[in-house]
Amino acid sequence: MSDIIKMTTIIQTSKQMITLAGGCFWCIEGAFSQVKGILSATSGYMGGCSKNPNYEEICTGNSGHAEVVQLSFDPTIISYQQILKIFFTLHDPTQLNRQGNDIGSQYRSAIFYHHESQQHKAGKLIQEMTAAKIFEYAIVTQVCAAEIFYAAEEYHQNYFNNNPENQYCQIIVSPKLAKFRKTFIDKITLT
Repeated sequence: MSDIIKMTTIIQTSKQMITLAGGCFWCIEGAFSQVKGILSATSGYMGGCSKNPNYEEICTGNSGHAEVVQLSFDPTIISYQQILKIFFTLHDPTQLNRQGNDIGSQYRSAIFYHHESQQHKAGKLIQEMTAAKIFEYAIVTQVCAAEIFYAAEEYHQNYFNNNPENQYCQIIVSPKLAKFRKTFIDKITLT
C-alpha cells in the first residue's frame, strides 16, 4: 500500500461526525468553524418529518426540524467531550424550544448522536453537569439518534463570516463568539 493511500485511510478512519442544535445555526457554525480539529461545519436541518425542508418552512416551526450544525472532526485533535463542552457554553441548554428571542421547536437544544458511544457520553456529561449544578435550571437538551441531514441553503453557510454587518450578527452572534474566543482561546485556530 502506498504512503498516500495509507495516509488517506488514516484520515478517513479518524474522522467522526456530530450534529448539534442550539438555537440559530449561525452562532454554532460561526464558533465551531474556528475550532482546531473541526474539519467542516455545515448548517442544516434535522429531526423533523418533512423531506427536503427549506428555511422558510423551518421558520414556521411546523416542520419538526431543528436548525443544526453538522460537524466533521478529527478526534485525535479534539475529543467528542470537548466539543460538547464548547456546545454547552454557546447556548442556554435550559431553555425549552427557544434561545433568547428565537422561539420555536426549530431552536431547541439537541445532540444528535451518530453512534451509541456518543449517546452514552452525551448522557453522562448531562448527568455530571446536573449533579454539579452548572446551570440554575434543569438541562432540557435532547439526546437523539441522528436522522437525515438536510444542508441549509448556500447563503446560510459560513453566514457570520460572510455577513458581519448583519444586525442579528452584530447584536447576537458577535458577543457570543467574543465570549467563546476568550473562554476557548487554546482551542481556536488563529488564522
